Amino acid sequence: MLADLGERSGDIALQCSETAGYLGELNRRIQCDVARLGDLQENMDRLAASQSDSVTAARELSVTAGRAGQVIAQGHDVIGLSLDGVTELVQHVSGLESHLRRFLSVIETVGGISEELGMIARQTRLLGINAAIEAARGGEATRGFAVVAEEIRRLAEQAGESAGSVGEKLGLLDQDARRLIGGVEDNIVRSRGVGTHIDRLRLSVAEIASLVGQFGERSNAIVACTDAADGDVAALRAGLSQFSRSAGENAVRVDASRVQLEGLEGMANAMLDRAAHGPGKTRNSRYIALAEEGSNEVSALIEDAIAGGRLTAGDLFDVDYRRIEGSDPPQYLNGFTHFADAVVQPLLDRRTAQDDAIVGCCLIDMNGYLPTHVSGRSAPQRPGARDWNMEHARNRQIFMDGQIRRALDGEGDFFLCTYRQDLGEGRYRALRSVFVPLVFGGRRWGVYEVGYLI
Repeated sequence: MLADLGERSGDIALQCSETAGYLGELNRRIQCDVARLGDLQENMDRLAASQSDSVTAARELSVTAGRAGQVIAQGHDVIGLSLDGVTELVQHVSGLESHLRRFLSVIETVGGISEELGMIARQTRLLGINAAIEAARGGEATRGFAVVAEEIRRLAEQAGESAGSVGEKLGLLDQDARRLIGGVEDNIVRSRGVGTHIDRLRLSVAEIASLVGQFGERSNAIVACTDAADGDVAALRAGLSQFSRSAGENAVRVDASRVQLEGLEGMANAMLDRAAHGPGKTRNSRYIALAEEGSNEVSALIEDAIAGGRLTAGDLFDVDYRRIEGSDPPQYLNGFTHFADAVVQPLLDRRTAQDDAIVGCCLIDMNGYLPTHVSGRSAPQRPGARDWNMEHARNRQIFMDGQIRRALDGEGDFFLCTYRQDLGEGRYRALRSVFVPLVFGGRRWGVYEVGYLI
């Protein structure tokens, strides 16, 4: 009855172990998801900040577009008035040519009159000279007439001089007027080109006003879109925060469930171990006996080596674990490792071959360190093949879980438990292990383990 109860307890322990393992894996994945959610939330925070900047920029853009529209509208009117003024000025300049040509014709007319006045003055001066000569011939009787003739000659000279002066000045004025007409003609030619540019400028200003209007409309559309996106980002951010909190809470609950199951597994294994210590024979009895025999043989081998000077107690109990660079999972060396590989491993291989159900025999020190393992579990690690290494290179690693800790800390002559062995790549197998204490020089070193299939 006790044996049957023990077997059932072992089955319960195995189920608890499997469930705890699944929960542990689930918790690991949840923790990874929580970490990824944390990264996602950081990205969302940056996105929210960028979105806020985009909203602000879009609104400022819309305000700027409105102001630009107003400025362009006002400027369009001012430019239109200015262009109208320029056009009128061009037309006025074009009209100066006809006025200046009329003025030139007047100058030419006045010049002709001046020449005629000069001719009259010259003729009058000749007439005065002739009159003076005739008056001189008349004697006293024509003396008064001689005075008048002299005065006429003098006035004729003055009139001739004035006519000559006026002619010179009219000549200069004619030259200036002709140069001015030439400049006006050049300006008229240029004004035609200016008129073309003015027309183009009017079209350009109109196009700018149209573009500014379209820019304003699109700015308003951008503001509407960024406002909507801002709301979506805020909602997504809040949803992520809530989901992250929920995931964190679920991880805590899952881990608490795992701890409870591990406690239940421990109680079930305690019942299995108690049943194994009973007087009745069970299917575990053979492996318990093999474990005790192997423990005695290993103890004798190590004690003889210490007595013969081939191994020191310091090397045996060395806890200065030196990590092997590049190993994954991590492997370590200490003072006992090379002796264990050379001397203890052949014993472990031989003991493992005693029964087909035995999957391996090994030594575990008080810190969970395996200095060596059977040959089939002590292959050189493959770089980048962690899962393969987990199954085929289990030597020189440190393993510690609740069952190993109970076995190491237990005071009995052996400890029997059921557990789920991790083979990597998500693969597990159900095992039972017998742990027998190893004591050297009155000091607890660790345990000798025999693992077998149920």
